[in-house]
Amino acid sequence: MSKAKRPNIDEYFLKIAMDVSKRSTCHRHDIGAVLVRDKQILATGYNGAVARTKDCLELGCLRDELKIPSGTRHEICRAVHAEQNAIIQAALHGVTTQDSTMYCTHSPCNLCAKIMVNAGVKRVVCTNFYPDESWQALFKEAGVTLEVLPEPK
Repeated sequence: MSKAKRPNIDEYFLKIAMDVSKRSTCHRHDIGAVLVRDKQILATGYNGAVARTKDCLELGCLRDELKIPSGTRHEICRAVHAEQNAIIQAALHGVTTQDSTMYCTHSPCNLCAKIMVNAGVKRVVCTNFYPDESWQALFKEAGVTLEVLPEPK
């Protein structure tokens, strides 16, 4: 019996981000994020409603009701983004995010990119592009690298 190919470290953490995304309460996108430093998971996050509030699975999608295109008007949404939730979890538990890598199922929106830069994230690895691409110039200026890899099997 042959052993399946062992995933490299990026594939490993991307697979975890994909599993984390399954906790999403968003009707539009299941997005997961894993913050890592020195091959150790610092925190995880998925997109979902603010803690202790009703989510889109229960109430329906406000953005769909208002016909808001994906990648725009992020403020009209019940959800906190996966990347934000991962950084918030690290902060709540006193874990520094300086010089970390964010593994995420999608590239960030501009707001998440700003938060990642200020949180000290130095590298982002994702599998899909989110419709908002305004973060690219910010990452370049701030020295944050982005790697887009195929979705791991």
